[in-house]
Amino acid sequence: MTVSDTTAPTQFGQALRRLYFIRFAFAAAWAALMLATAGAQGPVLTALLVVYPLFDAAAVLWQLRSRHRAPGAPQAAEWVNVVVSVAVAVALGWASTASPATALAVWGVWAVGSGIPQLVAAVRQWRSGGQVPQILSGGISVLAGGAFLAQGLQGSGDIAGVGGYAAVGGVFFLISAIRLSILLRKKAS
Repeated sequence: MTVSDTTAPTQFGQALRRLYFIRFAFAAAWAALMLATAGAQGPVLTALLVVYPLFDAAAVLWQLRSRHRAPGAPQAAEWVNVVVSVAVAVALGWASTASPATALAVWGVWAVGSGIPQLVAAVRQWRSGGQVPQILSGGISVLAGGAFLAQGLQGSGDIAGVGGYAAVGGVFFLISAIRLSILLRKKAS
């Protein structure tokens, strides 16, 4: 193992830790706004629904472009996540003007479509540390997405549940960030 072999995972772990703290803060703020405006429709709902997957795409894109990422690391799952998230942001922009039930169904498709790559990426990044919460989060995203899709297809207009979904996802990012902090301290000592 060379010096670069040992420092690259640590630097990538530090970058992931920062990203996970940012993603937690964003998810918590977004969830609070979503729950506070649960009955809102129109531009407020559209803006909230569009910004979340765009932020997700930006965060994953940042992770892909991190200079600390191991060269040659698999990237297909992350690129799928970016493309799906951007496409869903556009679809949510349209769906939120059609009906909350349509938006809920689209959100469900996105949760499944982004949960699977999150799960795959977390398994592949296992060596970076702190990935168990991301594996759990990806799995829960797939299950919750299926439930949102079913509710939307049944005509449910209760879109407030996506705020809870984001809050839970944020907690998983916080746990991953804390776990990475612990692992990085152990490596430093």
